[in-house]
Amino acid sequence: MTTLRPFTCDDMFRFNNVNLDPLTETYGLSFYMQYLAHWPEYFLLAEAPNEDIMGYIMGKSEGHGEKWHGHVTALTVAPEYRRLGLAATFMSALEEISEKKRAYFVDLFVRVSNKVAVDMYKQLGYSVYRRVLEYYSGDPDEDAFDMRKALSMDTEGKSVIALQHPVRPEDVE
Repeated sequence: MTTLRPFTCDDMFRFNNVNLDPLTETYGLSFYMQYLAHWPEYFLLAEAPNEDIMGYIMGKSEGHGEKWHGHVTALTVAPEYRRLGLAATFMSALEEISEKKRAYFVDLFVRVSNKVAVDMYKQLGYSVYRRVLEYYSGDPDEDAFDMRKALSMDTEGKSVIALQHPVRPEDVE
């Protein structure tokens, strides 16, 4: 049986099986520690019965007023545990936390080329809010979709009205 639990400092010594995936954004240890210190409720891990790390989600809450929202910084599932609904479970948990914090929406950034992820997020009720040019560095740099899902605080769905023109990373709030 899969266990969904809070991510701990000790997990950073065990999550390489998940982080080595080419589509997973990886960060320095201090970045993970910052999230654990500031937004521990948004940092969750799925653990298999054999104690393998199956995946994790890392997020935060940010913004002001009607821009107060939950943000998915990273969501990844180890290849051997994909197609089991873990990503949907993680997203549901993050959305629930954001609802409790009275957020207006949840947002995330995803590579335009990651069609599997884009389609999954659409199935979960997310829509493309805007395209961010050259958001991901590489050779060449790659655009991202800023995808959003309105929560119950956004009764009019204002937070998900798509922008008509792409933006640059420095224009992202």
